[in-house]
Amino acid sequence: MELLTSINSEDKTVPLAIEKSIHQVAALADAVYEKMKNGGRLFYIGAGTSGRLGIVDASECPPTYGIEHGLVIGIIAGGDSAIRKAVEFAEDDVNGAWRDLSEYDVNSNDIVVGIAASGSTPYVVGGLKECKSRNIATGSISCNPDAPVSKVSDFPVEVIVGPEFVTGSTRMKAGTAQKLVLNMITTSVMVKLGRVRGNKMVDMQLSNNKLIDRGARMIMNALNIDAVTAAALLEKHGSVRKAIDNYKQ
Repeated sequence: MELLTSINSEDKTVPLAIEKSIHQVAALADAVYEKMKNGGRLFYIGAGTSGRLGIVDASECPPTYGIEHGLVIGIIAGGDSAIRKAVEFAEDDVNGAWRDLSEYDVNSNDIVVGIAASGSTPYVVGGLKECKSRNIATGSISCNPDAPVSKVSDFPVEVIVGPEFVTGSTRMKAGTAQKLVLNMITTSVMVKLGRVRGNKMVDMQLSNNKLIDRGARMIMNALNIDAVTAAALLEKHGSVRKAIDNYKQ
């Protein structure tokens, strides 16, 4: 119990650390919105835990907000196999991120965000440096002050969480901070892009029975109709937004 309480006490400090950097998060989120509003894409690059967090955030955007796959893209050092198993020395490849980004024809319409707890991961720093040299907008999320990654970022975010409960285990407070910041960025961007109505995910993909039921309830509440009618509308139109917008009494 004492051990868990100590870990929890450290974890509680993370949102407060983010609060101190909220202006940096806002600047990065605004930059992402401007790019995506004009048809650009959001890329995440990272290694280890940081890379996996970027992939998680990217993979959740299409089902949650109904956007096309390929608008938010997560890239991890070492390739997809590194999602499940660490790839030795992949993070030390200073040219690796640019090679990986080049496969997607990244360009000045896009924005690339490097995620690195230490702020010094060669894979991430090298990738952002190359992007800047090619007039591609860059951002970063790190957990150390004056991090090298910040110096090659147009929109750096530094969330100073302090030493980890287990020294060097950045999947803990640093990982939590990065996850929260990623949530803030994509959620705020999708709201501004009109992918949320009120606080409802009206463009979510109806990929399982739970989401179909949730969608029907959204329609019920929005239109003040019964469950059977709501379910029929959802089946007919295939999305919550279309069902609401095309409803005729």
